[in-house]
Amino acid sequence: MSQGDLCRALAALLLLLLAAHLVGRLFAKFRQPPVVGEILGGLLLGPTLLGQLAPQVEQWLFPRQGPVATCLELVYQLGMLLLMFLAGLEMRTVFSRRDGRAVGLIAVVGMAVPFAFGLLLAKVVDLSGQLGPARNTTALTLIIACGIAITSIPVISRIMMDLGLINTPFARVILSVAALEDIVLNVVISIAVGMVSSAGPHAFGLAPELGITSTGASAAYHSVASVAFLGAVALFGLVIRRLAPGGGQSPVNGLAVRVAAVLAAAALCSYLGVAPMYGAFVVGLMSSVGGRTAPAAADALRSVRGFATGFFIPIYFAVVGLRLDLVRAFNPGFTLAFIAVACVVKALSVYLGARLARRPAADSRHLAVALNARGGPGIVLATVALDAQIVNSAMFSTLVLTAVITSLLAGWWLERAIARGQLTTETTEPTPLAPARQPQEQGVPT
Repeated sequence: MSQGDLCRALAALLLLLLAAHLVGRLFAKFRQPPVVGEILGGLLLGPTLLGQLAPQVEQWLFPRQGPVATCLELVYQLGMLLLMFLAGLEMRTVFSRRDGRAVGLIAVVGMAVPFAFGLLLAKVVDLSGQLGPARNTTALTLIIACGIAITSIPVISRIMMDLGLINTPFARVILSVAALEDIVLNVVISIAVGMVSSAGPHAFGLAPELGITSTGASAAYHSVASVAFLGAVALFGLVIRRLAPGGGQSPVNGLAVRVAAVLAAAALCSYLGVAPMYGAFVVGLMSSVGGRTAPAAADALRSVRGFATGFFIPIYFAVVGLRLDLVRAFNPGFTLAFIAVACVVKALSVYLGARLARRPAADSRHLAVALNARGGPGIVLATVALDAQIVNSAMFSTLVLTAVITSLLAGWWLERAIARGQLTTETTEPTPLAPARQPQEQGVPT
């Protein structure tokens, strides 16, 4: 990298960081998800706006190829890995045995029905216009099904924290359902990405070395690899916890070791043909298991969260906005139809699950809208699918806008519900369907 390239890379990172933080804080001031502002900050610097006003400046700052593009791609990938690590950490203390029946029914119905609908939609509707360069229809089908079924933990938890709902039984049910959905759907996303990465002349990893090339064999291999990886990391984490002296005061709790674990898991997933972001998610998930966190481990996690949310993750979301081209790679009609279908199918499925769990009708409606927020996981889904060449730029725009609009809708709906007295910030059950109890301690997400 020459001095000129270094200057351009630093200038690009500076502008992305400033735009993400400034617009993100503006959105947070109006009690809107900061992630939406961070994406908008990148959008302003990309082909949608700056590329139209000053195309030469936009190309100079953010070239599509070369050392500067490689530098931005590296920071972007690290941001995604750290985001998924923190998403895994969000699983901490959200589950309660008391909510088991409601969470189980809402998660199964609210995830299985939209996912099945997405699979059916890909069969009856011609989606060839949304295929990426990989030209893998099966992988595209899985991505679309996940796009309809997925729910966001970070965004919806931040919304409820801002509204004072985070310690309520209502929030506990939502976060528990979202946690279960994220675990299952991340496995499916990993399978879709693996099917593409193990095909073609430049395929890399264990699957090509084993001669696994057919669609059926590839799907079976990546399903087993994803589940086996989860089990292996869980076993490794259990052994480390048993060997750690002094209640977790050992060096394995350090900041460097946490980050090294994320990088190692992501690299191993790359070789196995599993999406690297899945490795980071599993490490975060395992880090959230095991009850109270030792002080040394808590300090390390706070450090990881601090530098991740201050630099890498805002740049990741800004680059997402930078990649959006709402002038040349955007189909308004298809996007509106996809958002409408995704919202209706997901909301009806969650509502049905909540009613089967004997939740009141009003409470079921609020759950249906809140669990429609796709937020960070929806955006990660879009970026992973684009990077793997499963979807084209137009479908990428559709998936990102679906995540953004559903997150804004959830925040607006819940805020109005509180204003009308339909939702309470009390930490006891608002209905007589279950006995009241003291809330469990909740981790405060970012």
